Amino acid sequence: MPPSAERKHSSANGGVQSLERALGLLERMADAGGEVGLSELAAGSGLPLPTIHRLMRTLVTCGYVRQQPSRRYALGPRLIRLGESASRLLGAWARPHLARLAEETGETANMALLDGDEAVYVAQAPSRHSVRMFTEVGRRVLPHSTGVGKALLAHLSDEEVRSLLARTGMPAATERTITSPDAFLAALERVREDGYAVDDNEQEIGVRCIAVPVPGAPVPTAVSVSGPAGRVTDAARDAFVPLLQEAARDLSATLAGPRPDGG
Repeated sequence: MPPSAERKHSSANGGVQSLERALGLLERMADAGGEVGLSELAAGSGLPLPTIHRLMRTLVTCGYVRQQPSRRYALGPRLIRLGESASRLLGAWARPHLARLAEETGETANMALLDGDEAVYVAQAPSRHSVRMFTEVGRRVLPHSTGVGKALLAHLSDEEVRSLLARTGMPAATERTITSPDAFLAALERVREDGYAVDDNEQEIGVRCIAVPVPGAPVPTAVSVSGPAGRVTDAARDAFVPLLQEAARDLSATLAGPRPDGG
């Protein structure tokens, strides 16, 4: 390929433009729920239809996208293997940060992601106490009754949150669970102002959880510490929040990884 043609097919940051575009289309499909039409991709990406069609045809051939009988495109099964491997690595990358957090706070530390309309726990470091909280890795919960759920949803607009709550409902896990959309939106506003979220006996009586979002994560991510309400007091919360925020920043840097130039 002549140098001029090579420059034409390279992106401004030195990457391969067609690959960046294809990955961008996959992300747009995921954001749209996993299934879209060409016109939706064109409207969202700003790319011309012939370019999108060519990229999607390649993704279909490779198994990363499937074309439905309706002619719409859906995320393909080959992505499952990539996602499972990435999820395992994510837990491995997070564990050192969670272990430090558990050691510093004395309580169980967790990491959770927003997957669809649910929060899913993907990594954990247990408390050193004999009486401690345990949340199984892989457990899925509705966001409205958990600290991690509030931290995960705080970046969304009110309209997006209302739509999610309409889909999931707001069942009461305890008598303290927030079951009103307006009250939940007010709680999210406090999360944005304070920089942390609290589950105060809302998922389980006798348990409190403090959570913060992980800044700049590729998907909405939160870290938390949870324990008996008698130990996770307001005074403990004030001590835990800076430790959580430091762990979140360190985890964000770990997830970002080194730059391609080695920097």
